[in-house]
Amino acid sequence: MDHDEITRWLREEDPEALTRLWARADEVRRDNVGDQVHLRGLIEIGNYCVRRCGYCGLSAGRSGLQRYRMSAGEILDCAAQAVEYGYGTVVIQAGEDPLLTAEFIGGLVAEIKSTTPLAVTLSLGERGDEELAHWRSAGADRYLLRFETSNRGLFDRIHPPLGDRRSDRPAMLLRMAEMGYEVGSGVMVGIPGQTYDDLAGDVETFARLNLDMIGLGPYIPHPDTPLGAETGAGADQAPASEELTYRVMALARLVCPLANIPSTSALATLNLAEGRELGLARGANVVMPNLTPRQYRPMYEIYPAKACIRETARQCHSCMRSRIESLGRSVGLGPGASPNYLARRRQTSGDVTCVQ
Repeated sequence: MDHDEITRWLREEDPEALTRLWARADEVRRDNVGDQVHLRGLIEIGNYCVRRCGYCGLSAGRSGLQRYRMSAGEILDCAAQAVEYGYGTVVIQAGEDPLLTAEFIGGLVAEIKSTTPLAVTLSLGERGDEELAHWRSAGADRYLLRFETSNRGLFDRIHPPLGDRRSDRPAMLLRMAEMGYEVGSGVMVGIPGQTYDDLAGDVETFARLNLDMIGLGPYIPHPDTPLGAETGAGADQAPASEELTYRVMALARLVCPLANIPSTSALATLNLAEGRELGLARGANVVMPNLTPRQYRPMYEIYPAKACIRETARQCHSCMRSRIESLGRSVGLGPGASPNYLARRRQTSGDVTCVQ
């Protein structure tokens, strides 16, 4: 699809046309990544952050938030739960926190890789190449870093620079791929000032970066942030709606057919009854049940009223399985690497028979 066609789909209002888009995305998902839904156990290991992003509840500028960092033992206990529940991956996530050092995270990764069959995904913000290479050598399999929007001016507005360091997340993602990471990124839908044209550029960027994983969700600012009360205006403002998020998800599946795409907790926050299910029916093939201990979950408040914040890890696991099975889909086994990543690695190793 070219830019104009993507934009037309983003603006499409005809229910019958959208039904065709959902069906096409689901068909492409089935043909390329299958009917299995892979479970990634999420561990939110800390809520300290040095950044002052204008919408995020973990921002360094937010007062009144009780901060925490999980101990290595607590994190490893969560990884053991992931094995017990049959998950193939743990996602270690935190704010951008320099005290989560290269050595601490590297030691965690090495311990998990040496004692469990789990794949390890890291999502720790913008980190230096030396840290990323160290974690990769320790055994980290994947890294998630959303570029949030392909509109540079809009990105700078919502993500103030850290000192004199100017972010270049697309360049970082390409370097991660060169290091051998399975690379994930994504965007928010409905940022104030974001247009349909911007979102079309985001979808094109997914393809240009050749992403292995694509995560996206509606823009939900925390009210105690500079952008907490701001909403977009104007005829071309992209709404932070559930349905537009599904359109971006479906288009992401069409332009990156081999990528893993999660149906996110943000969708469940907007529509607890069936948000995750609708995402899985419109291109997604991954869900991320939460393993974070209950005493920490309310403190990892990126946005308010997060779905399932009071559930235990066991309750979340049981709920996710039943939701997947209600769709006639099966729970995936093993690490569930992106077919796109596997194809790229085969090409890198010189297997000329691989077609990406």
